[in-house]
Amino acid sequence: MLNIAKESIHRFVDLSKYNAAKRVSRPNHYKYFNRFLLVFMLIAIIVLFLPWTQNVSGNGYVTTLTPGQRPQTIQSPIPGRIEEWYVNEGDFVKKGDTILHISEIVNQYQDPYLVERTIEQQEAKSRSASSYSNKIIALENRINALGQERNLKLSQGENMVRQLEFTIISDSTDLIAMRNNLEIAQRQYERFRQLNEEGLKSLSDVEAKRLKQQELLAKVVSQENKLLTSKNRLSNAITELNRIKAEYSDKISSAQSDIASAASSQFEAEAEVSKLANQSTNYSIRQSFYYVTAPQSGYINKALRSGLGETFNEGEQLVGIMPANYDLAVEAYVDPLNLPLLHTGENVRLQFDGWPAIFFSGWPNASYGTYGGKIVVVETFRSPNGKFRILIAPNESEKEWPDRLRVGSGAYMIALLEDVPIWYEIWRKLNGFPPNYYQPANSGDPSILDGSTKSMKPKNSK
Repeated sequence: MLNIAKESIHRFVDLSKYNAAKRVSRPNHYKYFNRFLLVFMLIAIIVLFLPWTQNVSGNGYVTTLTPGQRPQTIQSPIPGRIEEWYVNEGDFVKKGDTILHISEIVNQYQDPYLVERTIEQQEAKSRSASSYSNKIIALENRINALGQERNLKLSQGENMVRQLEFTIISDSTDLIAMRNNLEIAQRQYERFRQLNEEGLKSLSDVEAKRLKQQELLAKVVSQENKLLTSKNRLSNAITELNRIKAEYSDKISSAQSDIASAASSQFEAEAEVSKLANQSTNYSIRQSFYYVTAPQSGYINKALRSGLGETFNEGEQLVGIMPANYDLAVEAYVDPLNLPLLHTGENVRLQFDGWPAIFFSGWPNASYGTYGGKIVVVETFRSPNGKFRILIAPNESEKEWPDRLRVGSGAYMIALLEDVPIWYEIWRKLNGFPPNYYQPANSGDPSILDGSTKSMKPKNSK
C-alpha cells in the first residue's frame, strides 16, 4: 500500500514560478469547458431531429440480366480425345466458330465408314422389304386366280349336278312307264292264260304274252339299275363339288397365310430399316460433335482442358466462354427480416468494387460515386446462404454504369426507404426493431412500378 501523507507540497515548494503550474492553475478554464459542452449538446439535439433515410443493404456481385448472357462452359456430349485447338484464351469467336477438334474413343464408333455401312445395311433391308411387298402382290394375284378357277370348277360341277338331276328325272319317268307296261303285259298274260284254259286262245299266244312279260320285266330291272347309277353319279358329283370347295378354300387359306407371313416379314424389315435410319442419323449427328463450336459470340475465358491427346468423359467442361453482348445486372442478397420491405420496381443505390465511392446511407443526396439501379426480380425462396436473392437492373433515368464493369465484380446495394428523424432511427436500432413497413402507392397494379421513392408512402408514418 502507498503511504500518502496528508501534508501539502505547497508549504515547501513555490509552484507559481513554474510555467506549467501557471497554465494548469488558471481559474477560468472550467468556464470554457462548460461552454463547449453546452454547444455540443445543442448540436447533438439539433442533429437528433435531422431527417434520416432508412435503408436495406445487401452484398452481391455483378451478373447479367438474362441467363443466356451469363458466363458459361462448353461441354462435349460425347467422350473423346483432344486432337487440335483452334483458339487461344482471350480470343473472340462468333457463333458457330470451331473451338477444338476431338476424336472418338468408344470402340463401337471408331469405324471411319460407320455411317456409309449403316446406310448400306439400311438400303439392303429396304430392298428386302420391297421384295416382301412384291411377294404379297404375287400372292394376292394367286388368290384372285384361285378364286376364278374355283368359281369355274364350281360352275362346271353345278352344271354336272343339274344334268344328273335331269337324268334321274328322265330315268324315273322311264322306269314308271316300263312298270306300267309290265303291269299291262302281266294282265294280258293272265287273260290269255284264262282264255287258253277255256279253249279260246292257243298255247302259242299264251307263250308269246309270257315272253313279252319277261322282256318288260328285264327292261324294268335294267331301268332300275340305270336309275341307281344316275343317283350314284349325282352323289359323286355333289361330293366332287364339295371337294372342290374344300380344296380351293385350303389353297386360298394357305395363300392368305403366306401373305400374312410375308406382311409380318415386311413389317419387321421396315422396322429394321427405320432402326438403321435412326442409327445412321445418330452416327451422323455424333460425328458432327467431333468439332466443338461456340454456342454464341463471345470471348474465350479459360481452357479447362489443355494439351493434345487428353481424354475426357461426356459432359465434362472443356472451355469457358463469356458472351460478347450482355445486359449487366446485380445479384444481391438480403436478410429475410428485410425482404417484405423490397418490391419490384424500387430504386436502389449501388457501389461497385474498383470504383471509389463516398456513401452516406442516411443521406443519399450527399453520396458520391454510386450508381442507380431498379429491382426487377425478388426471389420468393430462400437461397442456400440463408438469404433471399434480388436482381437489380440499371436505372435508365440515371447515369450509366461503368463501361469497364465486368461480370463477377463485387457490388454493394442499398435500398432507400422512408425518411425518419435520427432520434427515431437510434431508438429503433437500440430496440432491434425493423425499418418501417410500407407498401408502394400503386401496389394494386400488377405491372412493374416506376421505382420512384417519392411514390412510396409509409404504412405507419411516425
